[in-house]
Amino acid sequence: MRRSGRTISMDTEMPVHKKRIAALASGRGSNFQAVIDAIAAGDIPAICTGLITDNPQAHAIERARAVGVPVTVIDYANFSTKAAYEEMLLAAMRNCRADLFVLAGYMRILGPAIVHEFSGRMMNIHPALLPAFAGLNAQQQAIEYGVKVAGCTVHIVDEGMDTGPIVIQRCVPVLPDDDESSLADRILAEEHTALPLAVKLFCEDRLEITDRRVRIR
Repeated sequence: MRRSGRTISMDTEMPVHKKRIAALASGRGSNFQAVIDAIAAGDIPAICTGLITDNPQAHAIERARAVGVPVTVIDYANFSTKAAYEEMLLAAMRNCRADLFVLAGYMRILGPAIVHEFSGRMMNIHPALLPAFAGLNAQQQAIEYGVKVAGCTVHIVDEGMDTGPIVIQRCVPVLPDDDESSLADRILAEEHTALPLAVKLFCEDRLEITDRRVRIR
């Protein structure tokens, strides 16, 4: 469009609405790091509103504090029952006011009350090609079974153990001389790509969940 000898651009970019995400982690937090790095790089249109951990020694705490992400430690060992722990956890999650919760190495199964309240708004990363090898020690399960291909899965959290609708899967070969550690390292490299991508798709409103199927728009 041209007026008074000046060219007025009609291609002005609209501001992107940033989602609010929070993370739950129990350990070293390398997947959490991958997500916050992607946010910092502008790849994920989001802000991280908090990290919640059940482990006061989790290295994820240092990662969060290094970039100014608020940390809430709810030490599972301080609670006599899972119900008491989850009551405090639910309050902390509500306080984050997050659009999406990312389970980045969170080692506990969430109870029905939490799953129901945040239905469709929680993602987990698992080091196996689900539904195969759910639960703990997935890499060792794959080695012992003798599979030729392993990998990782990002899925929506439901009330089961690693049973929710699958968003993204990535594959790696299982080599003849692999042990649990070497296979885990190869899978972890794919996790660091798959999880940020899944979070990005959620934050861009590109995921459509129908029953067990996740469609990427």
